[in-house]
Amino acid sequence: MPGYELIGKEEKRQLNSIFLNGGIFFRQGFEGLRKKNSFKVLEFEKKFSKYIGSKYALAVSSGTAALRVALASLKLKKGDEVITQSFTFVATVEAIIESRLTPVCCDVDETLNMDPDQLKKLITKNTKAVIVVHMLGVSPEMDKIQKICKKFNISIIEDTAWGCGGYFGKSRLGTLGRIGTYSFDFAKAITTGEGGMIVFKKKKDFDRAKAWHDHGHENNPKVPRWEDTRSSSGFNYRMTELQGAIGLAQLKKLEKVLKFQRLNKNKIEKKIKKLNLKFRKVPKKNIDTCDALIFFVKDKSLAKRCRKSLNMNGIQTKILPEASTWHFSKYWSHMPELKKKYKNLKRSFIKSESYINRAISIPIYVKMNNEVPNIIYKSLKRII
Repeated sequence: MPGYELIGKEEKRQLNSIFLNGGIFFRQGFEGLRKKNSFKVLEFEKKFSKYIGSKYALAVSSGTAALRVALASLKLKKGDEVITQSFTFVATVEAIIESRLTPVCCDVDETLNMDPDQLKKLITKNTKAVIVVHMLGVSPEMDKIQKICKKFNISIIEDTAWGCGGYFGKSRLGTLGRIGTYSFDFAKAITTGEGGMIVFKKKKDFDRAKAWHDHGHENNPKVPRWEDTRSSSGFNYRMTELQGAIGLAQLKKLEKVLKFQRLNKNKIEKKIKKLNLKFRKVPKKNIDTCDALIFFVKDKSLAKRCRKSLNMNGIQTKILPEASTWHFSKYWSHMPELKKKYKNLKRSFIKSESYINRAISIPIYVKMNNEVPNIIYKSLKRII
């Protein structure tokens, strides 16, 4: 989660260059006012797509916007079903509902991601897409999920909010499905404050998304913007030049972020292995982003006591066990669409609950004091 840890002179330099080159914050147009043909968002899209290994990339205003625009690009019909996982940030399901589609939540397995076995059972004739989530930097069993979706001709969207820079096999997370989405909020591996990115395999999806995220604008180069043509309705999910500038600086730091997250996660894991803990499963083909180190204890009560001991010694936890109400669908009774789908929402994800209730997640930082692994070990040892 450390993009913000490395904010410095590089970000300031990128922001200053906007003011030096005309002070245009809008992502396109106003060529007559720009100097040196400076387009930060376009440059960010180009460099991100090269880094991630995708031909098409579209920057948007947030990770939530990325999911909403991705769904719009598929041109699904009202009521079509989209399967995602029960353990995810609430935005994943919100985007499905805002698209007037029907959310279906799949239990998670030991990866704390989508359970392929249950996914097969949830597919119906109305299932048109699956949103897999690389929750807290670890992927699900993507090869199994890809095989299932291919069999039923179902599109895969990857919610890669926490997985930017990770791999499954030789492919970057976000590039295994038809579409991949990313978040650049303040707590992600790279940050633009708020912001997101979408990558596409198909040009037709990219073209639809690009227009839809900009009120339907086709950005016809033959006419001024105010006379532009349109192919559809849409909304405003554009990224600003300010966000694009910060993104350019942060992208250069991503490999450093990943390097130190992996080193620091390994240091903590090596130390607390002595406690005979059961760690979250990481698929063999997955090189995760090491956003967090997650392990399981005996029960919910012990998880809370472990968290209290860690907090008392200056170590914070992340999402698990303290913030699951924002990240576990059993608690989302405020969504009528979910309540309609599940008669007893609180009892609908027993398998997921068996993992989530007894999980503890320790956030991994780039800048870690050398004493942190020892503090974590001692904090847990007195409880476990």
